Amino acid sequence: MTHPRRRPAPLRREAVLATVPVAVAALLTAAGPATAAGTAGASGVGDPYFPLAGNGGYHVSHYGLTLGYDPASRHLTGKAVLTARATQRLNRFDLDFKGLKITGLTVDHVKAGYRRDGQELVVTPARPLRKGRSFRVTVTYQGRPGPVTDPDGSLDGWIPTDDGAFVAGEPQGAMTWFPANNHPLDKSSYDITVTVPKGSTAVANGVLLGQRTRNGRTTFHWRQKEPMAAYLATATVGKFQVKQYTTRDGLKVYDAVDPREAAAAAPVLKKLPSVLAWESKLFGPYPYRAAGSIVDHAPNVGYALETQSRPVYDGAPDLSTLVHESAHQWFGDSVSLTSWKDIWLNEGFATYAEWLYAEQHGGDSAQKAFDALYARPATDGLWAFPPGNPGSGANIFGTPVYARGAMTLHVLRTTVGDRVFLRILRAWAEQHRYGHGTTAQFERLAERQSGKDLGRLFQTWLYDQGKPQQP
Repeated sequence: MTHPRRRPAPLRREAVLATVPVAVAALLTAAGPATAAGTAGASGVGDPYFPLAGNGGYHVSHYGLTLGYDPASRHLTGKAVLTARATQRLNRFDLDFKGLKITGLTVDHVKAGYRRDGQELVVTPARPLRKGRSFRVTVTYQGRPGPVTDPDGSLDGWIPTDDGAFVAGEPQGAMTWFPANNHPLDKSSYDITVTVPKGSTAVANGVLLGQRTRNGRTTFHWRQKEPMAAYLATATVGKFQVKQYTTRDGLKVYDAVDPREAAAAAPVLKKLPSVLAWESKLFGPYPYRAAGSIVDHAPNVGYALETQSRPVYDGAPDLSTLVHESAHQWFGDSVSLTSWKDIWLNEGFATYAEWLYAEQHGGDSAQKAFDALYARPATDGLWAFPPGNPGSGANIFGTPVYARGAMTLHVLRTTVGDRVFLRILRAWAEQHRYGHGTTAQFERLAERQSGKDLGRLFQTWLYDQGKPQQP
């Protein structure tokens, strides 16, 4: 089987829109208490597992992040410019931002009031913002960033390494290095500019627009044009060997590899263009203009993450992991969650992509992978909780989400047939491209495409407790 990317330590664990979809906009509007001058935006979007993640009352269309990082002192300076639109009248609003010292904050170039409340940065503009108004928030800050500890005991966010930082924000960590509306509901375009000492490389998302060295420091400017959730942003820093090329399909590939991992990583990274081409045939056109990999030497991290357009690996990946993280570019990155409870839509799909790839490239069939898992006794951890309702943030990267999630897709495939099943996967990626999807929407799509009543199938495999009966 393919192991989950994430497990509780010490075991290895594995992850500009002009308008906002109506359902998403309604959630982002979530209001806090009313006042005479206006309404306070909610301190979270109401996620059942991470109630303080994200914020109500506004949508961020673009982040402009200008960073400077010194690996020796582990000191970060930052300037974040958020271009946003109020989805309700606001006399104050929150940003998710933890740990670093704020040195200045303005709204539309006017000094604004602010206070810290745990992970919340509560901002009070000089004048209330009317509903529908576009505004710009500028925050300058500095300090020594560090990671957050997730409910499963693992770390995410800005994780220092011996030569820089491994930056991976799922599910909470974006707030450790920039102020954000930190929930997958709010997706934005990004410009990320990072200055590091000469000899170090800073790798972020999207296309590298420029690189220059002055006075012993090198600045890298990256642009992620297509919408991205904050947790998928990266600004990983290290001493990397860099390889750039353009594929036959016109994708700009940028690989950054720690020299200690280069020999092991090379044969796997060489397959990236063919993996993306294969996935594009199954799932539809690749969603981005850029691709690549960041292979760091971070043995204490214990996972890889599908940072948008350019996954970050804690060491040299094997081929199945490359397939998994690449599949996330469709399932998880382009089509994003509305709630962390639906995480199987990311991990179950990416795991099943591994099964399909093996099946079509001389490995075990998906049926064999399914059978091996189903042979596990009812007491096995695979059946500990249902993937459609993990129960808490501590479980969202557990084996049932990955493996039983993939098993759900295999049962769907055997029920509707290969042709219809692949049509369902492609339609899901196409219809929700750059947007969001829910489990209920996927179930309805599968029923429309197949003409079958699939309610019992999804209930059994996604929501029933314990080991399902043999399909």
